Amino acid sequence: MFDYLVQQWNQGPIDLVGGAGVAFLIYVALGLAPLAGFIYLLYFLLTLPLRRNERARLFLDLLELGLKEGRTPEAAVVEAASSRDRALGARFHLLAAFLERGLRLGQALDQVPRLLPPQLQAMLRAGEHLGDVGKVMPACRWLLNDGVSNVRGAVNYLVVLAFVVTPFATVIPLLLKYRVLPVYREVFMSMTEGMSLPALTRLVFATDSFVIAAQVTILAVLYLAMVAYVGGPRVAQWVQRVAPGLPDALVFTLPWRRKRLQRDFSAVLAALLDAEVPEVEAVRLAAEATANRCVQRRARRVQTLLREGTRLPEALRAMDDAGPLHWRLSNALRRPGSFARSLAGWHEALDARAFQLEQTAAQVTTTVLVLFNGLVVAGIVIGLFLALIQLINAASVW
Repeated sequence: MFDYLVQQWNQGPIDLVGGAGVAFLIYVALGLAPLAGFIYLLYFLLTLPLRRNERARLFLDLLELGLKEGRTPEAAVVEAASSRDRALGARFHLLAAFLERGLRLGQALDQVPRLLPPQLQAMLRAGEHLGDVGKVMPACRWLLNDGVSNVRGAVNYLVVLAFVVTPFATVIPLLLKYRVLPVYREVFMSMTEGMSLPALTRLVFATDSFVIAAQVTILAVLYLAMVAYVGGPRVAQWVQRVAPGLPDALVFTLPWRRKRLQRDFSAVLAALLDAEVPEVEAVRLAAEATANRCVQRRARRVQTLLREGTRLPEALRAMDDAGPLHWRLSNALRRPGSFARSLAGWHEALDARAFQLEQTAAQVTTTVLVLFNGLVVAGIVIGLFLALIQLINAASVW
């Protein structure tokens, strides 16, 4: 670079300024390119749920538009694909190709599993069984709102913690323990005539440090959560093959996901009951619409109770431990034929409560991790300074 500047100076001041400016711009571009690429990659991964939702929303919009014009779902999809619009995506056109072969919508969706989320496919199959896909559209729309909450929860500093704070807080104690502390201990022992390190210093930098093990565990859990977030339904399907039922059980244990499963089950059940589908069949289809084995297992208990003669509101106690579904459906039964309208307010409340729980969990997780990392850093600093103070005291005695 220096030789280049000297050469430009010999050619004249104007060439020097121009050449230095070009070189500076090249260095800036080369330096910012990796950063720009990382930021774009982070943006791409963070917004994956939203892009999945937009693809599903476009599909539902086209389907609903065709239904309003009096066409069947299959005809609506085929006609939309005939436009050859690339914005629809290759999977949409592949779905249309299966429909042109004479398959029903549910059968064609099974052939293109990555076009829509599994739960949305199950809802559309329930609507197909009902004979009117339009009646399950409100439940499908509820499902698409969940992606916004997922993205907001991920953006809430969890990515920063996963990629910046926690790795550094884990690596720094390891470097200090294996590279710095041995030298530090030798200097300390030589100056203090065999005195041991302070108790806090030994605790923080113990060989079998619990703190470092906890940090590594937290980091592993965070990265597993990020993989599940980015992979979405595909990762859940892979895990399902290795450990059947595990993803559904994990989803069911999360309070906000359980609220949404309850909302989806209730919304589809209400639509089926309004269409006068038999109660046993309606419960089965509503449970399948959630695409969750835990919900389906509970629904089988409800079906058994219904076959034994138990009234639907009482039988639904097996679905809902807290009981809101039972007494709300009991009130809705007073106005037959309007279950969906009677339960709409409760579905909105469930959606809002799920959003609140998810954001609260993200905030609490972030706060706990920040406090834990701060405690680790404080322990490292205090442990080092205690040993340093002891060294200074020993030197002053000399």
